[in-house]
Amino acid sequence: MSEIALRLSEVVAGYGSFTALFGVSLEVERGEAVAVIGPNGAGKTTLLRVISKLVPIRSGRILFDGVDLGRMPAHRIVELGIAHVPENRRLFPRLTVEENLKMGAFAPAARARWRERLEEVYALFPRLKERRHQPAGTLSGGEQQMCAIGRGLMSGPRLLLLDEPSAGLAPLIVQQVFALVQKIARSGLTVLIVEQNVQQVLAIVDRAYLLETGRIRGEGPAALMRASEEIKKAYIGL
Repeated sequence: MSEIALRLSEVVAGYGSFTALFGVSLEVERGEAVAVIGPNGAGKTTLLRVISKLVPIRSGRILFDGVDLGRMPAHRIVELGIAHVPENRRLFPRLTVEENLKMGAFAPAARARWRERLEEVYALFPRLKERRHQPAGTLSGGEQQMCAIGRGLMSGPRLLLLDEPSAGLAPLIVQQVFALVQKIARSGLTVLIVEQNVQQVLAIVDRAYLLETGRIRGEGPAALMRASEEIKKAYIGL
């Protein structure tokens, strides 16, 4: 029987008086890659921000490896083994690539192994090793996304949250980024990815949830979701 790594039960959350998520429930098994797809404004980014405690939960429960994330502060989330790669990369542009990567290993448990993890990240992203002394702000969009993902991996996470990794990238670079995400997922790391590039993301994940206006409207194996006429018409433009 598979173990559930992440479970959200009836989660309600939002910003001020605005509610973005209405009773969202989903599960991610250990070692599974799961996508949350849906239109702009559906609440996908909010969903990840709620898990990493950047947005407070109003009601419902979030369990990670059986631990209730309830009132846990955001800095404890990284220590528990959750890494969040945010939308738009959010790198430190004046710091070098290597300095940005080191920032991902700031948690006490990660500091002891930062050299080992750095070599693992460079093995996964050889381009970053070539660019390690460059300011991150001088990298191409695709290289910046690799750096952001690499920074997330530096904490040695058990769950990787990816927010729109293909946003703003050229089609060829999007393919490269998704290939790397697939490689990370196949290594056994649990991955939850929110993405608007529906066709590409459904090709690399195990399962997917459809989020519309803050509510889960469907779920299933990625291959079935990809074959769904409704999803093809609404999100793939076929």
